Amino acid sequence: MVLYRRNRVPGGTYFFTLTLADRSARTLVEQIEALRCSLRKTRTERPFEIVAMVVLPDHLHAVWRLPEGDDRYSTRLQVFKYRFTEALKAQGACIPRRGCGEPAIWARRFWEHTIRDDDDLRAHIEYVHYNPVKHGLTDRVSAWPYSTFHRDVVMGRSHPDWGVSPGSADGGGDA
Repeated sequence: MVLYRRNRVPGGTYFFTLTLADRSARTLVEQIEALRCSLRKTRTERPFEIVAMVVLPDHLHAVWRLPEGDDRYSTRLQVFKYRFTEALKAQGACIPRRGCGEPAIWARRFWEHTIRDDDDLRAHIEYVHYNPVKHGLTDRVSAWPYSTFHRDVVMGRSHPDWGVSPGSADGGGDA
């Protein structure tokens, strides 16, 4: 078994990618309310700040900032994934199983990157928000509904026209 070594910085800011086990599934957007509820419950029990987040059909990207002195992001991700799986079960969804019998909604592992500085943070926030355009799900960031980009526009941190695909009808823009 491969031993994964995770970087841990108490009170740190981290970028994550979580994927579904079935990368052809659309479960995350089809069950967006269950996903949001699972996230809210996890944040209530184990607080963290959502700096940026986007949900796509088969994966999500997030930048989370943990409370001062806390480095337990793995626990938060595990609880979040568990809650979402349980919410699907409660709805009567057919949950695939792995050979050992455990539910196979989520991929077992996740990608984590510790944010190093303000430039790294900005780059990862832009990556998160631009991801639906990158995957061809929309031609503009503002058209994707499952993103903290909309919150950032309301708060004045992003311009509504940021992140338009170069080939879109309005002539493109910066990403």
